[in-house]
Amino acid sequence: MGESIHETPQLDEAGVLALLEQCGALQRGHFVLSSGLHSDRYCQCARLFEHPDLAGRVARAMAGRLRETAGVGRIDTVLAPALGAIVWGYELARALGVPSVFAERRPGEPFELRRGFALRPGDRVVLAEDVVTTGGSVLELVPIVEAAGAEVAAIASVVDRSRGAFAPRVPFVALAALEFETYEPDGLPEDLAAMPVIKPGSRATGTREGVHG
Repeated sequence: MGESIHETPQLDEAGVLALLEQCGALQRGHFVLSSGLHSDRYCQCARLFEHPDLAGRVARAMAGRLRETAGVGRIDTVLAPALGAIVWGYELARALGVPSVFAERRPGEPFELRRGFALRPGDRVVLAEDVVTTGGSVLELVPIVEAAGAEVAAIASVVDRSRGAFAPRVPFVALAALEFETYEPDGLPEDLAAMPVIKPGSRATGTREGVHG
C-alpha cells in the first residue's frame, strides 16, 4: 500500500481526500443513497473514524480552519446529530477544547437534547456533520440552539457533497469537496445497472437526507 495512512503528511484538501481514499472511506460500486438516487461512488466517513489518530488529525485541521475563518470567533460547544456525526463532533470538540454534545431523535420526531445535555444562553455553538449533501440533518439542529438562547457560530463538515447548493446563513467550513454523479433509478448507465446494488448508510432509503446521501 506504500505510505501508511497514519503517516500522510499534509492535511490540506488533497491530504484529507488522500486519507479518505486510503482508509476505505471513498468507495466504488453501485450504491443507493438515502435520497433514493443511485451512484457509483460513496463516502463512508465512519471508516475514517475507525482510526482515532486520523480522526484527531482531521479534527485539528478543522479547528485550525475555524479559528482562521472570519466571523466564527469564540466557540463554546460543539453539537452533532446522532448517529453518524457523534464521533466527528467529539473529536472536533476535543481539538477545540470545548464540550461535545449530540442531539438524537425518536422515529418521526425532531432532534432533541437528551441524556442531560444542555446549551447555555449566549453559547456560541459549532454544528458538526461528517458529510453534508443537502444539509437537512445539520440544519435541524438550529432550532435547538436558538431555543436555548444560544447562537450557531459555524457549521463544520469533513466533506461537502452539496456542489455549492448548501449555503447556510452562518459560516460553513468543509475540509474537502466531492462531486459524485447521481442517477434516477430509471436512468442508470448500463454498466452501473449491471452491478449488484449496495444500500449503505444508517438510515433507510427514500427518507430525508441520510448521513452520506
